[in-house]
Amino acid sequence: MITPSPFKRTLFFILSDIILSFGTLFLAYNLRFNFNIEKQYLDNFFLVFGVLLFLKIVAIAYFKIYRISWRFVSLYEVKKLFYAHIVAYGLFVLLFYSFPEPFTPFPRSVLIIDLFLSIIFIGTLRIAKRLMVEGGSNINLTQTLLIGVSPFAQTLLREQNDFYVSAIVDDSEMVIGSYFSNIQVNKFEDIESIVENKGVRSVIIAKEFDQDVLRSLYSRLNALNIYDIRIVSLEKKEKILKKVTVEDLLARYPKDLDLDIISTFVKDKSILITGAGGSIGSEIARQCQKFGASSLILVDNSEYNLYQIGEQIESAELKLVSVTDKKRLEMIFKETKPQIVIHAAAYKHVPICENNQEMAVFNNILGTKNVIDLSIKYRVQKVVVISTDKAVRPTNVMGATKRVTELYANNVDAKETEIVAVRFGNVLGSSGSVIPKFKQQIEEGGPVTVTHPEITRYFMLIPEACQLVLQTAAIAKGGELFILDMGDPIKIVDLAKQMIQLYGKENEVEIHFTGLRPGEKLYEELLLDESEQKTKYSSIFIAKPTVYDITQLNQDIEVLLDAEDKVKALQKIVPEFTRESSL
Repeated sequence: MITPSPFKRTLFFILSDIILSFGTLFLAYNLRFNFNIEKQYLDNFFLVFGVLLFLKIVAIAYFKIYRISWRFVSLYEVKKLFYAHIVAYGLFVLLFYSFPEPFTPFPRSVLIIDLFLSIIFIGTLRIAKRLMVEGGSNINLTQTLLIGVSPFAQTLLREQNDFYVSAIVDDSEMVIGSYFSNIQVNKFEDIESIVENKGVRSVIIAKEFDQDVLRSLYSRLNALNIYDIRIVSLEKKEKILKKVTVEDLLARYPKDLDLDIISTFVKDKSILITGAGGSIGSEIARQCQKFGASSLILVDNSEYNLYQIGEQIESAELKLVSVTDKKRLEMIFKETKPQIVIHAAAYKHVPICENNQEMAVFNNILGTKNVIDLSIKYRVQKVVVISTDKAVRPTNVMGATKRVTELYANNVDAKETEIVAVRFGNVLGSSGSVIPKFKQQIEEGGPVTVTHPEITRYFMLIPEACQLVLQTAAIAKGGELFILDMGDPIKIVDLAKQMIQLYGKENEVEIHFTGLRPGEKLYEELLLDESEQKTKYSSIFIAKPTVYDITQLNQDIEVLLDAEDKVKALQKIVPEFTRESSL
């Protein structure tokens, strides 16, 4: 019963307005007659009260004043309340002069007195809670610093929340020094003094900032022992508040995403996606649905993963098959006749591939070869092979197998099919990535395990990476190896520290260094050299082609599949693959 809600708030104010309106009108009569009202003037008192009350409630509702959370009433709302009274009392005057008989006798000066009394009493009620909060009452609200002046910030100030915005800061000279909902906007440089002087325990970041600015803000707030930090997020086309995550701090948002070209490429196409239940494959499937693919054929060898993506995309055809099973895969191609094929199926976990070299080679190379060969046979318009930064000067089996798939995609006789490979780095939060692992370790009390204090990786959010893949496919002509710009590499130990800070457990969770695993690099590379060709998009490059006779490559792949020493056979195809042949 006592839980606040918009309906209860509206009902409370309507009842309050009825009581206050009765009191102000009766007081107005008394003031007019020096507290000695003659009886004939009281005969039509309730008629006057009823008409005035109806007009006031309608006018107040029209100006949407009943929708305002009373803790955040500002001068703007008071002004609207004044306008509502002018409208209501103006309409009463028109009624009085149009139909004077029911209201006679009526002293018109009462109307003027009641107008001012009503504005004062009804207005005071609405600003009472705001005055109590600003006056330091014991209302249990978290003192909150709002960072960023934006329309969403204005919305926040008008809603009923469990926090009280006691200060606002922004980095724009245009708004610094001005007033926002009756609160002066300060500079970023004032954050430390505001937190100390106003007892701020919570922060809301209400507009978008560059990643560097966001990370700087987070570090400063963390140094002030502020861990309750929320940020505006767009979910399902609606802006909401959510806790800051490591993805918010580290993600790189490409500034040249071309959604129109993606839509043109995907719309009304039949698209087959392998590895459709994985992190990349499932997001590509969702993006293809979003951009209007006519049909989606989702291929995966994991029943559970296929079930999960099928629950999200009910119209998709689900095909439970391994890409290494060419016979069954061909049945799918023959039946569905896809126009676009996106090959995301692969074993990607470096240590597991090191310990299961034969399966890594079999799945990653033979599986990719099957997909490409069948795409050519069934005249697929375009094939996109997902590759990885670990294919650059590989030091592990997984990276070497992906480099072989790049070579095959770029050198095969594609006939009418356009075949391209797209290389990019880690995506934040993918299955097998460090973020879910670190989260689990932190929640269990640590320690957080990092292989080496200097190890770095590239990171990008999964949706943005997948959109860039589709954008790359749209501009591809066939035979290219595309490279996505992943921004600057990030130290994994810094990632671990920031995640521990996000949980507020800096003094509880330790970081332990375990040493590099077999085949693991200190750093990954996306570019082999500086001779890559630029595209019209700053986030997409074309690597210098590597020519490899396709007949020879096919022979070398056959030898590789049968070889006992997979490392040695891989090194014949990928000479830059540097490591010992035994673990």
